[in-house]
Amino acid sequence: MPARYLSRQTNLKMSSTQNRKYVYKATLVAAVGGLLFGYDTAVIAGAIGFLQIKFNLSAVMTGWVASCALLGCIAGAMFAGALSDRFGRKKILILSAVLFAVSSAGIVVPAGLNSFVFFRIIGGLGIGVASMLAPMYITEIAPAEQRGRLVSINQLGIVSGILLIYFVNAWIAGWHDEAWNVETGWRYMFGSGVIPSAVFFVLLFSVPESPRWLAQQGQHDNALAILIRINGKEKASKELIGIQHELDTQQPGSLAEILKPGLRKALFIGIVLAMFSQVTGINAIMYYAPEIFKSTGDGSSSALLQTVLVGVVNFLFTLVAIKYVDQSGRKKLLLAGSGGMAVCLAVIGSAFHFEMAQGYLVLISILAYIAFFALSLGPLTFVVVAEIFPNRVRGLAMSICIFVLWMCVFMVSQFFPVLLESIGSARTFWIFMILSILAFIFVWLAVPETKGKSLEDMEKIWS
Repeated sequence: MPARYLSRQTNLKMSSTQNRKYVYKATLVAAVGGLLFGYDTAVIAGAIGFLQIKFNLSAVMTGWVASCALLGCIAGAMFAGALSDRFGRKKILILSAVLFAVSSAGIVVPAGLNSFVFFRIIGGLGIGVASMLAPMYITEIAPAEQRGRLVSINQLGIVSGILLIYFVNAWIAGWHDEAWNVETGWRYMFGSGVIPSAVFFVLLFSVPESPRWLAQQGQHDNALAILIRINGKEKASKELIGIQHELDTQQPGSLAEILKPGLRKALFIGIVLAMFSQVTGINAIMYYAPEIFKSTGDGSSSALLQTVLVGVVNFLFTLVAIKYVDQSGRKKLLLAGSGGMAVCLAVIGSAFHFEMAQGYLVLISILAYIAFFALSLGPLTFVVVAEIFPNRVRGLAMSICIFVLWMCVFMVSQFFPVLLESIGSARTFWIFMILSILAFIFVWLAVPETKGKSLEDMEKIWS
């Protein structure tokens, strides 16, 4: 075999490796935003019991304290798309890191319930921004053949943040007795978020801006330089031509355009999928897991340790989703996950109904439910929502979908304690079961398979 050919093959392999490292570095940094998202939303799980005692909260007020941050999430998701279209994905992600840090630091300072709510809403703004922009950023830098896996890494960041804060909560709660945790410990749980916020802030300065956003701003040389580092020279030139062709031939995205036939269907699918990812009960379990386990007869320390198990299973099965999302496709995993969730929720509801909640049945069923969620609706909602819209409307359309997602998180978090008190655990989990069945039917009938398609191909699907 000629030496020139071998040298060329070696250079191509080295170039491909360097491109892959570049993409994965940017993806992992963006996924730290996902980690903060998980960390800041799940911190309430370890603190809610202590806050309930500290402020003598009713069921309605418990729901409000657990869900107040979600008002910020809703606002952050609503405006993140427009802000990132104007100032760039990277700058607004940096803003989210600042909001996270301010929120965490503010809660450490001793003050009343109103101050706590204020700083939780500030943190919620950061969560809303990160929840929308981190997957969008990854989508816009990822090669089509790796996009599902790479966007799912953002979900891995989310579940890593959840698992990390579960460990941190259990560790802090073990410093002193329950009286100390009621007065002080919960503040340290929230304050610990300053550290990952600072890490995210620093790391963001080491990654590039989205090449699609740069092309949209007319910065073609900068966009091409980044695309070359992602795909190599030949593919980069073709991709930039495709992006520029879309920008030249299409008007900038608007709400009126999204509501036209074709894209209207894409928006409907994105909204309903985002809704089902939350109303099937995941955040009821994530936010209130220790309290659920206490209701089965476990003490505070045992309940916190069982909550760590929830985080571990969530993490491990997200890895399964990352491995198979680009092999099996989005739709198969979504169907398997929503169907499995429905079965698990039926068992959990029945265990409470027939007074069989003592022992390991509820724990095992909750862990199985988490596993099915983590390999389907958890990561793949963000993958599909980030993929189905053409470039020119992606920012606005994703903002709408993630806005709906956070509205549903707010409603579930606010009303879950009220449902438990008014209709009982069994009927509450059976409601989530019915919604999981509806999610299965919706995915089966409406959600298209987007595996392997370029972002520019999305226009053809809806046309």
